[in-house]
Amino acid sequence: MTTVRFERDGAIGNLVLADPPSTGSTCASPKPANGGAPGQRKRHPRACHSLGGPHFSFGGEVREWPGKDVNWFRTFVADVNVSYRAIEMLKVPTVAVVQGIAFGGGFELALACDFLVAAENAILRCVEVTTAMLPIAGALQRIAERAGRARASRFAMLGEPISGREAGALGIATHVVPENELSATAAALAKQLATGPTRSYAATRTLLKAWSSGGVAAADLVMLDVAMELYNGADAQRGFASTADAFNKDIEPPTLVFEGK
Repeated sequence: MTTVRFERDGAIGNLVLADPPSTGSTCASPKPANGGAPGQRKRHPRACHSLGGPHFSFGGEVREWPGKDVNWFRTFVADVNVSYRAIEMLKVPTVAVVQGIAFGGGFELALACDFLVAAENAILRCVEVTTAMLPIAGALQRIAERAGRARASRFAMLGEPISGREAGALGIATHVVPENELSATAAALAKQLATGPTRSYAATRTLLKAWSSGGVAAADLVMLDVAMELYNGADAQRGFASTADAFNKDIEPPTLVFEGK
């Protein structure tokens, strides 16, 4: 059975993950469990995680852990983090689409993406405390980044479930919609991102990564280099010309489809 495959739909890439619980899965790959679902899809629009079944992911395959020594676990944790950071290092926007359950490593996989689109009734949860552990693939620090340290402590230490609706209110999820609107919302967002100014998106991600590691001062340091590279691009020049023309006509600038140049 192929557990990972890449598909493409025009400008939108699809990384399809299908690893049912009968074979187990591990968030290191990352290959979240589907909980009986026929498949789980990650689309990179360039980039969207979509879902074919009732649940996003139950998390890592803990059935493999008992009896393993600490060196094995150290390697496992390192591999998990390399895999998830690889998603964050992409130059294209990424979208996680979450319905049903997103526990443990599955929740962390979603948090590694730029956009998290959640169903109102989805349940996100740091379950690690139930095994006397802590989130090992970035949930603690990424919740703190999105929703503050106090909430990160609460959700990691108490293991409280977070509904999709609450995740949106706290800034953990970027979009929250009824479950029956997930596919349409994800498709519209993916299309918008894929046809937008992709070089601008990449620059935005660069600044945000600088801010994540060093705060406002670190982002300020790279601003000039990032902005000048964009300014020399064909998309920016065409965008400036279109906006200038619209201003001369006293109308709103039209929507453009950019070429990533």
